[in-house]
Amino acid sequence: MAREFGSFREFYPFYLGQHRHPVSRRLHVIGTLALLAIAVFALATRQWRLLPAAVVLAYGCAWIGHFVFEKNRPATFSHPLYSLRGDFTLLRDVLLRRTPW
Repeated sequence: MAREFGSFREFYPFYLGQHRHPVSRRLHVIGTLALLAIAVFALATRQWRLLPAAVVLAYGCAWIGHFVFEKNRPATFSHPLYSLRGDFTLLRDVLLRRTPW
C-alpha cells in the first residue's frame, strides 16, 4: 500500500530516504541533467523525436539506481508528479551543495 502525502514538503524527506546510495543519487542527477540537455537541444533544433529518448534515458538511469543499488521500488509508480518534482529538487540541491553528490 502506497504512503499518502499531503504536500511535496512531506514527500521530499521520503524521496531522499529512497535515494541514500550515492551511486543511485548520481544516476538520478545524471539522468535529470541528460533529460534537460536533450530536451533543450531537441526544442532548439526541432528534433522532436529526441524527446521520448530523453525520457527513456532519464528513467533508465533512475531505475538502475533503484533496482541495482537501492533495491527498492521507484516512487514514480505511486507518486509520479511528486517523484518528478523530487528529481528536479534533488538536482537543484546537489548543484547548490545542500545534498551530497
